[in-house]
Amino acid sequence: MSSARLQVVDVTDDVMARVRALGVREGTATLQSLHTTCAVCINESQDALVTDFVTFLESVVDPDAQWRHDDPVYSDCDRRNTDSHLRALVLSPCVTLQVSGGELVLGQWQRVLIVELDGPRARTLRLQVMGVL
Repeated sequence: MSSARLQVVDVTDDVMARVRALGVREGTATLQSLHTTCAVCINESQDALVTDFVTFLESVVDPDAQWRHDDPVYSDCDRRNTDSHLRALVLSPCVTLQVSGGELVLGQWQRVLIVELDGPRARTLRLQVMGVL
C-alpha cells in the first residue's frame, strides 16, 4: 500500500526473499505491475535521489492541464489521473533480472523500485521466476 500520490518504494529485499524461497539457482525473475499507473524500475534508492525522481516526474506532466481523460464529456474515469497515466509512459510496468547463485543479479547501487503514480492505493505485482533449481 502506498501512502502518497507519487511515491517510490524500494521492494528489493522482499523480491530477493521471494526469489530465494523459490530455490531457483540460475535463471530470470520478472516483476510486473498489474496497473497502468504503477511502474517498476531499477535505480539507486538514496533519499535525495528519490526526492529528485518525484520532482522530475511531477515536472513531466501538468496535472492541471485540460486532459480529455479527466473530462466527463470524453471519459468515464472519475479519478482525474491523466497525469499518472502520462507519467507511466516514461517508465515501465516491469523489469526482468538475472538470477545467479539463487540471488538477483544487481549492481552495487541497484535496487528494485516500485513507482506509485496514482496513490495512495493497494497495488498488485506479479513475480515470475524461471530457471533451474
